[in-house]
Amino acid sequence: MEDQTDYEEIVNHRNLSWLKVFTGGLLLYIFGVGALAVTRNSNIFPTVVMLGNFLVPITYVAFFYQRRHLSKLDLPTTALAFFYGGMLGVLAAATLEPIFLSQHELLYSFEVGIIEEFAKIIGVLIIAKRCFHDSEMDGLILGAASGMGFAALESTGYAFTAFLASGGSLSQTVLITLIRGVIAPIGHGTWTAILVSVMFRESGPRIFHLNYKVIGTYLTVAALHGLWNGLPEVLAIFPQTVVNVFTGQVIVAIIGFFLLWRRYNEAKRLQIERLRQGIPQATCWK
Repeated sequence: MEDQTDYEEIVNHRNLSWLKVFTGGLLLYIFGVGALAVTRNSNIFPTVVMLGNFLVPITYVAFFYQRRHLSKLDLPTTALAFFYGGMLGVLAAATLEPIFLSQHELLYSFEVGIIEEFAKIIGVLIIAKRCFHDSEMDGLILGAASGMGFAALESTGYAFTAFLASGGSLSQTVLITLIRGVIAPIGHGTWTAILVSVMFRESGPRIFHLNYKVIGTYLTVAALHGLWNGLPEVLAIFPQTVVNVFTGQVIVAIIGFFLLWRRYNEAKRLQIERLRQGIPQATCWK
């Protein structure tokens, strides 16, 4: 009975440090935008853009990391997943897309989803190849970190592109940053967290298993990615385009969050079962 109480206390513990990360970063971003508008000092422009585009992704990862419960996954490894997932994912996607993307409008968005969902897990595979990667919770957190590292760098690129295309408009840059910040949790981090959590659940220590469940999950998140990108163009041919696109993307977001919620609750349950059965956690995360 005492052990059961301990489990409940660990699982139900609420940590709001992620909220402090978000509020502190948001205040710094507001201050930075204000300073940039007043001083017109171009030296601080890259800092402000990166702060704005990294704020939500880092907060998202912090939220799940602080709810890892019984996992021994450490912060440096999570940060490496964010870095490798972002850098290798963006570079791999930028290299592969010109080679494999077709010009067929109907397939283009889904091909982007297939390529980018593959590119984002490269960093996780590199980090986990020498570790025991059979914990679904570890996979969920590392997947979220990798996906959000990709999202942060991609959003930064969009912000710089908007700045150049608008002839140096600060308002356009801030607008793109805000839009990308709002939609960031809906996309890359959620999709990659779903995929990698299933990969880790289905794998054994030090061996990744590529079975039908992993392949099915990969195709599912790639389809969600493709729908998210392709809906605006497809639905533009119908009346009430704005309403249709908004409704369609809300549905895609709900499906993604529902799948992530299922993976998270299953991962939490499996963490408790591992502890009760005395199954060791991955020690190489330390």
